[in-house]
Amino acid sequence: MIDHLRITVLVENTAKERGLLAEHGLAFWIETNGQSVLFDTGQGNALVVNAFRLGIALRELDAVVLSHGHYDHTGGLANALQGNRALAIYAHPDALRPKFARGTDGSSRDIAMPTASAEVIERRRQRLVLTDKPSDLGNGLMVTGTIPRVTDFEDAGGPFFLDSECRKPDPLLDDQAVYFVCEQGAVVLLGCAHAGVINTLRYVQELTDDRPIHAVLGGMHLSGASSSRLNATIDALQRMNISCLAPAHCTGREATLALWNAMPERCIPCHVGSQFTFCLPKSLSKGA
Repeated sequence: MIDHLRITVLVENTAKERGLLAEHGLAFWIETNGQSVLFDTGQGNALVVNAFRLGIALRELDAVVLSHGHYDHTGGLANALQGNRALAIYAHPDALRPKFARGTDGSSRDIAMPTASAEVIERRRQRLVLTDKPSDLGNGLMVTGTIPRVTDFEDAGGPFFLDSECRKPDPLLDDQAVYFVCEQGAVVLLGCAHAGVINTLRYVQELTDDRPIHAVLGGMHLSGASSSRLNATIDALQRMNISCLAPAHCTGREATLALWNAMPERCIPCHVGSQFTFCLPKSLSKGA
């Protein structure tokens, strides 16, 4: 019988417990009704170590979801799937495209999915599920697919491109989130929210028949955001009356502090080892 869903942070920029590794990246371990789903994989150095030290058996993995194609979310894919049985990999088609970031000096750097991860996907091509539209993971878990960009103050969060010459902007249409409905409303897991955190939450509300947003966990890519964007984001979050806000990874120090100052009673830590448990609706707990 399903009665709750538990999320464990496996990879994040910060780790507060002895023996756990911090890494610029993100990975969530999701457990419900005997199903285990990995949302993102970090860069690849911390995932296996943290899983072992937290008592999480990666061999029991049932599915992997990639929020987008950047290295700090896909680099641990090969490690996660070592010796694993056949399982589905959920990814947007654009996650497999070349990806570059332009530095302040005009130079570019490759930030795409590492070769080892791309090769794993190619070898498991028959198990790849392309998620340009909302997709069902089972047990109430959903992937948004492409997120509509509707706000006038959000963008992809940086100078991202599809070519090393930085001539073809990357709109990061592969950015997607995982969500589910608990007793209090919708819970949203963000990879980097390149589509904009408010765009993402509004789309999840649309997909869940305008249910309230109860909790938001993950990266919000507000690092380096202008004060006007940050203020507009905070204002929109406050109007949504979200009960639980756990900013992580690419949210950025300044933005994280601003969120905690604006909503101190709602913000909670999201370090490696943090766990979150949500009660699921009774209709779902009965197998509906």
